Amino acid sequence: MLDFDFDRMLFNIPANEHQPEKITEILKKHPEVKFVSLVGIDIGGHDTDEKIPVELFLGDIEKMLKHGVQTDGSSVVLPKIADLNNAKVDIIPDLSVNWYVDYNYNHADKNTELPVGTLRIPAFLVHNDTDEVGSRVILRDAVKNFKRDLLEILKNNSYIFEYLPIDSADEIAELSLTCATELEFWVKTPDDEADREQLSTAQSLKEQYWKRTIGPVRTALEKSLLVLQHYGFEMEMGHKEVGGVKAKMGHSGDYDHIMEQLEIDWKYAEALQAADNENMVKYIVKDVFRAHGLDVTFMAKPMIGIAGSGEHTHLGVAAKLKDGRRINLFSGKDDEFMGPVGFGALLGILKNYEVINPFVSASNDSLNRLKPGYEAPVCIVTSLGHTVEKPSRNRTVLIGLVREIGNPLATRFELRAPNPKSNTYLVIAASYMAMLDGIKASLEAKKSSSELLASLSKKWGEEDFYLEKDREYRSEREVFEEFTEEERNKLFGTAPATVWENINAFDIYPEKLNVFKADGVMNDLTLASYKEAIISQWATELHDRIIPNSMETVRRCIKLHDDDDCTNLDISRWLQIDIKRKAIGKDSIGDKCLLTKIKEALDMGDYETASDLQIEMQTAVEELAELYITYRKNLF
Repeated sequence: MLDFDFDRMLFNIPANEHQPEKITEILKKHPEVKFVSLVGIDIGGHDTDEKIPVELFLGDIEKMLKHGVQTDGSSVVLPKIADLNNAKVDIIPDLSVNWYVDYNYNHADKNTELPVGTLRIPAFLVHNDTDEVGSRVILRDAVKNFKRDLLEILKNNSYIFEYLPIDSADEIAELSLTCATELEFWVKTPDDEADREQLSTAQSLKEQYWKRTIGPVRTALEKSLLVLQHYGFEMEMGHKEVGGVKAKMGHSGDYDHIMEQLEIDWKYAEALQAADNENMVKYIVKDVFRAHGLDVTFMAKPMIGIAGSGEHTHLGVAAKLKDGRRINLFSGKDDEFMGPVGFGALLGILKNYEVINPFVSASNDSLNRLKPGYEAPVCIVTSLGHTVEKPSRNRTVLIGLVREIGNPLATRFELRAPNPKSNTYLVIAASYMAMLDGIKASLEAKKSSSELLASLSKKWGEEDFYLEKDREYRSEREVFEEFTEEERNKLFGTAPATVWENINAFDIYPEKLNVFKADGVMNDLTLASYKEAIISQWATELHDRIIPNSMETVRRCIKLHDDDDCTNLDISRWLQIDIKRKAIGKDSIGDKCLLTKIKEALDMGDYETASDLQIEMQTAVEELAELYITYRKNLF
């Protein structure tokens, strides 16, 4: 299905070619591109897709580029903003970023013998002709605000240039916010069920990590990288991740029972472009793997007890100088981890992470991934390295400092909590707004790199000019193994266990929300809209998907032994299982089961109770599953 002449296909229209005449010329040279779609991103991170025939688009191109197309509030997630009686939403093209062509490899154009393509144009959502809304708008404004305010901060705190290879802010032509994401995902043959024990064993033995791919997985991975290269994404690598089991070859000579975790990486880009790029990459990867008979999931935790998929997000700040040079504003002197700008940015994320986290981990799935022991962060803590000469690779922290000795341009942060389903637009926006808060506080206090290092390394109970007294923020130790849960909670804060607990940070830390409200990047309505969207998504998924799925798990735990051919141990284990399965999923006259209690709490809008019961349910279902595996193993 992918054996087309790629050299004749159109993959992108770069930002510098978005004049009506140029667009018309390009599209007329590529008749395989039949449609145009304006891609707006709502507050929930969902994108729009509408098939506008190319002829219609080109026939009124200037109007289309200026006014876009209209939809209504029921088409996008904008609660409290676009209600049913106030629902006019326009989708306006963004001319400042690259546009990409989405090809349907299952639908070939007879005349060109090429797949039918749709030109996807990233766009902004506008409510009632005046209010720009949605995730792309928030990220655009966050970037604009960050650049403007940081330049002003640098001008007003000239001591900072002692740490940078320039003399003043006057030498800066432009600031650059560079981002990159690492995309992890699982692939499998359709309808094959996961063998959790085999996956866990393979993971413990690291039998898959960075190993050679084979069969259709190898072909699909290689073709994905080659196709993405055509789009100009500058691919860096693709490899196996820690999760998975070795594929089996069936009698037909084809591989089946494929269950593998992969990762692909590509080069950084400017913040808004980076988020758009990731959106497109996911579509292409899914299409290529499906063409080879493989399902792809970007879920954060497809299987409980097995490694989840992360999307480590890299964040940097550079200055383009008037003389053509490029310098990294995070870097410091040779004998320092970072300069004050870098330290301030890191302090900003750590101090404000409680309100960043609702944008990072906004689903049940995402919080299932953030468990101790799976290389996923559960604590608000960073690592720099034991010494300046030895950069850290501590994989147990929330955010790490990435450095390369002798290459100051490489200095950046790696935020390890996001997953492939995170709304990357809002993750990046919230992160940079928090960074700005920390930079402003640090530079206005005239703090040196050594003083900021001391702040970052403070012990619990020590006062600080910016960070909280009863917290620690840096550890060069293995956070999961070298601290108890009680110690982690005391030093680094208690991690939220449910979406409800996470989004409640907006109410618990209202002063930290002011970081996002600076210069109107987000306002009370925007934050209320996001909160309602996330709560609605959480409650609906819990009520209509997680509870039924949990009930199916309970129903699968059936009695397997014959009373005439069993041991007393089998009988004892079954009694334990039966008691637990009834407590989870079976009502009686005098008592209601756990699943019913959660449903009723959700129906009444008692979300706090539903959240508490959800934690109890997750523990009970996992315990039931483990008990049943143990019981089954002892039977002939």
